[in-house]
Amino acid sequence: MIKINNLSVTYQSLEDCYAALDNINLELEAGETCAIIGPSGCGKSTLLKVLAGIITNFDGTVEINDQPIRPSKQRIGFIPQNYGLLPWKNVDENIRLGAKIKGLSSASGTEDIALLLEELGLKGLERRYPGELSGGQQQRVALARAFLLKPDLLLMDEPFSALDAMTREEIQDVFLAVWREHAVSTILVTHHVEEAVYLGRKIVILSVSPGTVSTIIDNPLFGVEDVRNHEDFFQLCRQLRKKIKEDWSK
Repeated sequence: MIKINNLSVTYQSLEDCYAALDNINLELEAGETCAIIGPSGCGKSTLLKVLAGIITNFDGTVEINDQPIRPSKQRIGFIPQNYGLLPWKNVDENIRLGAKIKGLSSASGTEDIALLLEELGLKGLERRYPGELSGGQQQRVALARAFLLKPDLLLMDEPFSALDAMTREEIQDVFLAVWREHAVSTILVTHHVEEAVYLGRKIVILSVSPGTVSTIIDNPLFGVEDVRNHEDFFQLCRQLRKKIKEDWSK
């Protein structure tokens, strides 16, 4: 379980200080997905950096399975917007990188890699380099690397934003299929309302800066088969847009 209690983050410069996040409270059950939507500058990236253990100077508490965030002790996967692949390493090497950094046995991961390659449609591409892959294929490699780590928490920072609409929907489907097999607690930052409704069992709307939790929605449509073609899906997206517009115009 992920628990965030009264989290506030303030940035200090030479001349001024400003609050990036203010009194964030959120709980995420083990194996749950949470989509976070917020305007630019509301602290979404700051929140991910706190959860990744990059920002350690904050007020409040943040815990993974009742333990404070400690990347050296926990497995925290992170997929940035640019996928974070090393251009001089091939697909197989990039996939193994996170597990290698954590000191996990490469031998024990071979079977897992084979399964992930199959699940993510990467079989036969192991010796290619990122520059030889499409954007969708690079995203699949980033997903494989994250899931191979078997993380306690997976963080995704607008991971599908660089893809065209059709490829984005395809990779969303791929992500959900693999996530169902591995049940990783996931927090996803996105600007796309449809993506939040499709991928988030829980949807969190952040306010304008400083970021506070405006609304938390338990998504009744998460996991519904062929949900993108349901009228309920469009209605929830419309309701969410209306709520967001009201909150961000305040």
